[in-house]
Amino acid sequence: MPLSEEELRMLEQMERALLAEDPKFASTLRGSRMAGSVRRRIILSSTGFVIGIALLMTGVVARQEIVGIVGFLVMLGAAVFGLTALRARHAVPDTPEQALQASQGLTVIDGGRRPRRQRAPRGSGSFMERMEQRWRRRREGGY
Repeated sequence: MPLSEEELRMLEQMERALLAEDPKFASTLRGSRMAGSVRRRIILSSTGFVIGIALLMTGVVARQEIVGIVGFLVMLGAAVFGLTALRARHAVPDTPEQALQASQGLTVIDGGRRPRRQRAPRGSGSFMERMEQRWRRRREGGY
């Protein structure tokens, strides 16, 4: 369940107070836990990927399709696991406020979800207006 606005504000105030009171301790807590977790996930995924390659090659050489398929699936799972770890590590702030908070070491997570980005308009007008323009061109014979 996502935190309410008041809870998020209180959490931000607590983080700022901790950072102001003891910045070294705050940076130690913030940096080591995330960096260690990401590093461990990348090492595990690399190991899994190598094991997957070994299984795939074993399946090819021994002409056992099942072993090769399992090796490919292990490789795929390890790659996804590692890439999600890298993506979480290199998350880009979406708003200037989040960029400022990230530079100060403060982050607010809205229930673990990222806000959706709005797409830029592809052409002039809305979808219906573009469809009407196409219809008019067809009726006039101009495709």
